[in-house]
Amino acid sequence: MRLSDFDFDLPQGLIATRPARPRSSARLLVAGPDRIDDLRVLDLPAVLRPGDRLVLNDTRVIPARLEGTRRRGEAVARIAATLLSDRGEGLWTALLKPLRKLREGEAIDFGGGLSATFEGAEAGQGLLRFALSPDAFAEALARAGRMPLPPYIEALRPADDHDCEDYQTVWAARAGAVAAPTASLHFDEPLLAALRARGVDFTHVTLHVGAGTFLPVKVDDIAEHRMHAEWGEVTGEAAAEIAATRRAGGRVIPVGTTALRLIESAARGGDLRPWRGETDIFITPGFEFRVADGLMTNFHLPRSTLMMLVSALMGLDRVRAIYAHAIAERYRFFSYGDASLLLP
Repeated sequence: MRLSDFDFDLPQGLIATRPARPRSSARLLVAGPDRIDDLRVLDLPAVLRPGDRLVLNDTRVIPARLEGTRRRGEAVARIAATLLSDRGEGLWTALLKPLRKLREGEAIDFGGGLSATFEGAEAGQGLLRFALSPDAFAEALARAGRMPLPPYIEALRPADDHDCEDYQTVWAARAGAVAAPTASLHFDEPLLAALRARGVDFTHVTLHVGAGTFLPVKVDDIAEHRMHAEWGEVTGEAAAEIAATRRAGGRVIPVGTTALRLIESAARGGDLRPWRGETDIFITPGFEFRVADGLMTNFHLPRSTLMMLVSALMGLDRVRAIYAHAIAERYRFFSYGDASLLLP
């Protein structure tokens, strides 16, 4: 398939720069094979069935955007950094600007008690060494860093204090993501309580979403595209819960493409098993889903890998019709936008 197969025209005014308040008041498009309903996220308990299971990504977004300075004699230069992945023992990969002007061994001061030593570059990314204990590093990063909003939001406004709460799920637990699992941002405690009362079950998995989720596809033949790798884990308990739901005839519905990619990675051998490691799974039309019976997700960028994923689940023509309806009804798009529940 060609990249142009996943293109569409989106009015700029439909790109959301702030979330709905309260979270569950966001709009929800519910799409089956031949029907579309326009609801609200707070209507989920009426849409889901007792015995259904929502799979939730419990990753926690770190304040990965940093602004620092490096000194070389009397000369001071500004350095912008986005932390990408923890390599262990204080070493992080990071996007650094300007990368080529840094010298190995130079110190970068990010303020708030946070500083790092530049240890070179790999594949266009910088290596930063932080000489702090994990707890001290987390505290200093909270003082110095900003939430890493998607590029299309940062082009319209800078991150602020509201984003520290808005760009984090209410169940976030395991720090390591540099982008939020945004479909999960629609859930609040009253909605979770209503779903439990309905008999809907929950399973937590972890996929640390990387900045590569925003990278554009640069090849016309999508078979030539290579996905970025992200670290994730499906515990034995999580795998057992999902298997029990499937045996009982309930539906397994991931909340977000990250949760879907993770459980399908863990089921590549045939059955869902406990799994831990890096996944670069690329889901396109023709993919055989082994676990997911549906998907709750936001509305995605044109020509993106996420458009390819939802097209694999629902069919390309059906997704075109769903997105045409969403645009006509003025749903809000992207990370802070409205949601869809896709049930093939």
